[in-house]
Parts: sequence; structure tokens; C-alpha cells
Amino acid sequence: MVTRGDGTPLVFAIGMRTRFRGIEVREGVLLRGRAGWGEFSPFWDYDAAECVPWLRAAREAADEGWPAAVRTSVPVNCTIPAVGPEAAQAVVAASAGCRTAKIKVAEPGQTEADDLARVEAVRDALGPGGRIRVDANGLWDVDTAVRMTRLLDKAAGGLEYVEQPCRTVEELAVVRAHIEVPVAADESIRRAADPYRVVELDAADVAVLKVQPLGGVRACLEIAARIGLPVVVSSALETSVGISAGLALAAALPELPYACGLATGALLTGDVVDAPFTVVDGALPVARPELAEVPAAAPETMARWTERLAAVEALA
Repeated sequence: MVTRGDGTPLVFAIGMRTRFRGIEVREGVLLRGRAGWGEFSPFWDYDAAECVPWLRAAREAADEGWPAAVRTSVPVNCTIPAVGPEAAQAVVAASAGCRTAKIKVAEPGQTEADDLARVEAVRDALGPGGRIRVDANGLWDVDTAVRMTRLLDKAAGGLEYVEQPCRTVEELAVVRAHIEVPVAADESIRRAADPYRVVELDAADVAVLKVQPLGGVRACLEIAARIGLPVVVSSALETSVGISAGLALAAALPELPYACGLATGALLTGDVVDAPFTVVDGALPVARPELAEVPAAAPETMARWTERLAAVEALA
């Protein structure tokens, strides 16, 4: 683990512009190796064992670098948090040419009417040619998923896909059998003991792959080759260091039929690099950014992450 001059770990804590995935501050640790920098930033609902792949991904980034790339830029979607219609349209307007929008739905404490209004607002902002996908993060039951997907599909004038409408693979399979909209699996791959069960049960049309939770770029390439589904590479709400790993995966995939969910830097109030990734004409460049001077995190944050990293290293 790289340290500052005073020997303390390089821990970051960056505010969120909007509460997202239940958090308001994004935290993690940066690791340095022969190849550059890696990011270790598992969410706090992951236990130590679940964090082991996150550490493997950080070490791959730091020590091994990336596989050969077959493209120099990656098309990306803009990400719409669970905000009101006007704020959702503002995100689209500021998305620098993104023609695909991923919209968070099923937010606890919000209504179905809120979801419908958000989707309708984004369709108005994108125009008829833009693509819309929705993400429920597994928070619907089967009946709600079927009903809401149909309603949101109508509100969107056609959904590209619905991501993780229910929690389990078995539920995804039932939903997929009852709707016309394609189903994308995220948590059912990255948090599953068997990521290939979605194929065995015909539960998904699209595989959403995230580098950190799945153990690195090379591990994701193996999953993509074996799972046999079109892949969308997505961010785990990372800094530009973590996003660079996602871009490396997207750049190395033989085919990339969908825009990727890697333009999440705008959700943070800052970054850890001198030149954060910036969307241009709906795409991000495949590159490795230079680390900036990272402000020291609060002592309690430092202690919490130092302890967590040690616990995961003991398992890894």
C-alpha cells in the first residue's frame, strides 16, 4: 500500500453531488505499483470476503496493467439519479452528447409516479432518437417488476433494457418470461456465487460487468467470453482511477454493442487526478490519468479504511 510522506495510507473521501446508492460521500484507498495506480473502494455493505475481488482488481491495476485495447474511446451513457423531472433533464443537458441515459428507479421513499415522471422527462430531453435504460437495483418483487417495466417502457417510448428488476436470478427469469423489454443482470452476476446461472436459467439478455467487484479486467474478460451475452461495462461509482480500469475492460472487449456506464465522475464533487475523465461527443477516451495531490481524509475515515484493508488483505 502506498503511503503519504508521513506514513499514513492514501485514503480518499469525496462528496456526492446527489445522494446515490444511499451514500453521500465516496470513500476508498489508492494503491500504487509497477504499472500505476489502482483503486480499492468497496461499498460498506460488502463484508471482508466479498471485498477480496475488489482488492484483486486494485492490485491488477497497480501491478499488472491492462490487456491490449482494440478501441481508443468508449461510448457512455449519462446516469440519472432518483431526482425530480427538472433535475433529470438538467443531467441530460449537461451530458456532453450522450445519447443513452440510465435512470435510477425504485428508490426507497419515492413513488411509482416519481419514476414515471423522471423517465418521461428524460425522454423529452433526449428526443425520440435517444436510448433509455432503467435500473431498479433488485428492489422490485416479480409482480411489481412486470407491471412497472411495462409502464416505464410506455413512458420512455421504448426501453433499451431494464437492469436488475428483482434481487434473485430465479426472479429475473420469471420477469423476463413475462415482458418484451430485455433484462440486464448486474448484482445477479457480480454478487453471485455462480455468475453463469443467469444464462442457465435464461434470466438475462445483457450482462453488466463491473471491474472491481468481479476481480479485475482479466477476470471480467473471462466472464464475458464464457457468459455469451452482450456486455455493458459499468462503474462502481469510482474516481477516475477506478474508471480507467472500466475503460480498459471496455477497450479490450471484442464487441461493444451498448454504451457503457462509465461517465459517473460527474456524480462526485471532486476527483483524485489532475485531469478527470471528461465526456466528449458521448464518449470517454481510453487512458490512464495522473494522480493529483489527494487531500488527507479525516482521521476516523483513515482508521476505518486502514482496518478494512488489513482485514481484506488477510483473506486475500
